Amino acid sequence: MNRVCSRILSGAASVVVTLIIGVGNAQEPGDHQYTSAAIEAGSRVYTQQCALCHGPQGDTVDGINLRRGVFRTASSDDDLRQVISGGAAQGRMPAFSLNPTELDGVIAYIRAGFDPDGVAVRIGNPERGRALFTGKGQCAGCHRVNGSGPRTAPDLSEIGALRTPAALQRSLLDPASALLPINRPVRIVTRDEEVITGRRLNEDTYTVQLIDSQERLRSLVKADLVRYEISQTPTHQPTTLASDEVADLIGYLLTLRGLQ
Repeated sequence: MNRVCSRILSGAASVVVTLIIGVGNAQEPGDHQYTSAAIEAGSRVYTQQCALCHGPQGDTVDGINLRRGVFRTASSDDDLRQVISGGAAQGRMPAFSLNPTELDGVIAYIRAGFDPDGVAVRIGNPERGRALFTGKGQCAGCHRVNGSGPRTAPDLSEIGALRTPAALQRSLLDPASALLPINRPVRIVTRDEEVITGRRLNEDTYTVQLIDSQERLRSLVKADLVRYEISQTPTHQPTTLASDEVADLIGYLLTLRGLQ
């Protein structure tokens, strides 16, 4: 794996989680590092202290999804420390007296997407990531964001609320492993010998709905098809962006949470 994304410490064999928050006041690389042991310990503290209100998946408080990094005001790790230690929402969230190790563990667990075995994900600058998305990264040539762009690939308008940083990183570096079944490319041949390629939107026993390569919405009856192939290979290949650029692109994608 790319050295910026994951680093194994010799002897201890600990996965170091380095998070650079590019929203609000950007942090510098290495500001906060968490070991796999801290993440695992944080999962226990979360279950004991936080899950009663926030739920096991961190999504039971309106407007907050801790597992996916959706907060009302916090952006940096220091912001989270202040909220946990000082309370929030005019007393509706009480202050917690956690020792530094427990506090670091909870934040590590949150930043790992509630995955005790979470891997390192670097989150870079969203503005640079936006420029990469529309330019060098060539993402905007296929993906639609907030009503702008083509429909040949999945709409990314809410991807920051739907995917964790680790999932976004995997989609960029190893798209085949992250491809959802509904997003697998299809190739269809009809009885009239029309060849249709595109992306599925929905499918049941008798019909399939898709966006074809010309961005047309198609609904086809399976009984009228001569061939219906679902590819296991994604249409886009692993990114060739440098590691710093991948971090910036992830930073931008995490800001995409739909029109507010």
